[in-house]
Amino acid sequence: MATTATTARGAARTPKGERTREAILGHALALATRIGVEGVTIGRLAEDLKMSKSGLFAHFKSKEALQIEMLRMAGRRMVETVVKPALATPRGEPRLRALFDHWLAWEQSPSLPGGCPFMAASFELDDRPGPVRDFVVQNLRDWIDTLAGAARIAVQEGHFRAGLDCDQFAQDCQGIGLGFVHASRLMRDPQARARAQRAFDALVRDARASSAPDRSATPERSTASAARGRRS
Repeated sequence: MATTATTARGAARTPKGERTREAILGHALALATRIGVEGVTIGRLAEDLKMSKSGLFAHFKSKEALQIEMLRMAGRRMVETVVKPALATPRGEPRLRALFDHWLAWEQSPSLPGGCPFMAASFELDDRPGPVRDFVVQNLRDWIDTLAGAARIAVQEGHFRAGLDCDQFAQDCQGIGLGFVHASRLMRDPQARARAQRAFDALVRDARASSAPDRSATPERSTASAARGRRS
């Protein structure tokens, strides 16, 4: 006869079990952006979702496993929301601009009440060693590598100057992102997005090849900026 634990594991793999698991993770992710990763526990979710702790253990065997799966979901969503749309834009500077614009929109997404979960977790877990911190570190490294790779392509396309330190460019982009989070979330600066955009534009101008055209005000970009202004 199958044990209760085995039966629970089997149930979690059914289509209904997978939908339940995704719903749990979605709630956990939204919660984490408000109260922090460490605040997301099986007990808290059981209370919020009116589920038994044993039912949640059927999906996640520990608090750490729950937190990692929650952040894994965040990573998938970030790829779908930020990276994939940018990859559909032309190579080089336009793609870098798309990555930056989509990341700003992701940070301000209504589905993330507290902003980008990786940014929030990077502050919360910076001095807390363990597998959850390791997972956050790897995701942030992957993001910075994505920015650096896009900058290298911009060099290859002749948009950025030869010899540009693309790793430094990526770190500087990340610094602008961190400043934006502080200004918008903590300081409530209504100019946070405009200031971040100006900082990014200055970084790109400094990286640009002398013969490269200015792409900071393309028709597509102007239309998108105007639409964002109407929504704000």
